[in-house]
Amino acid sequence: MDIAEIQRALLARGYDLGKAGADGDAGPKTIAALTAFQRSAGLVADGIAGPKTIAALSTADVSERKALVDRPGWLVLAEGQLGLKEGQAAANNPKVVQFFADAGFPGIKTDSTAWCAAFANAMLKRAGHDGSHSLAARSFENWGVGLKEPVLGAVCTKRRGNSAWQGHVFFVVGANKDQVFGLGGNQSDAVTVAAFKRSEVTAFRWPADVPLPAASKLPTSIAGAKAGVSEA
Repeated sequence: MDIAEIQRALLARGYDLGKAGADGDAGPKTIAALTAFQRSAGLVADGIAGPKTIAALSTADVSERKALVDRPGWLVLAEGQLGLKEGQAAANNPKVVQFFADAGFPGIKTDSTAWCAAFANAMLKRAGHDGSHSLAARSFENWGVGLKEPVLGAVCTKRRGNSAWQGHVFFVVGANKDQVFGLGGNQSDAVTVAAFKRSEVTAFRWPADVPLPAASKLPTSIAGAKAGVSEA
């Protein structure tokens, strides 16, 4: 198999390689997806397409130990934070500040600093997974491995306004053709479930150390999920 064939086999299994797709270039997204595939197939996860990896990719069975998504640990932890709000006036909620510490930024002591990425990183860290090591929401666009479609608990990034870099990050809890429902931090200064336009989504990502999830049916609406929440 050449690189493009390897990429097509990965795409067939549900991995997202970005806009380039099967372009024949073994870039970082291809290597990350190949490594994740090897891990889920019980092979040495070195990102090198040796004979055993090629044999596994060549099989007609594309299910290779896909995890049936129940409620990923990081999502369960995130659900436990629902309703948490920033402190009033000059006060800072210590639980929000702790998200920064857990995300690797203990020097930040104010909850007025945008904290959606801190929240996502903290929940992943508490669940035993490596995060993006950044407070930029869209740093998650290149984290883990890409998914072509949303699944329960996937990390989702979106654009914010017309900015080339500003965005928001949250965990997927529902989706339909027009909207994605996300549980996230700093959604109108709180941990809430909100509705976002699917047209603004830039990536669905999954931890590289967790088997690729099998397709699951997501709720197509969630009661109480508001659209147009503040993400700044």
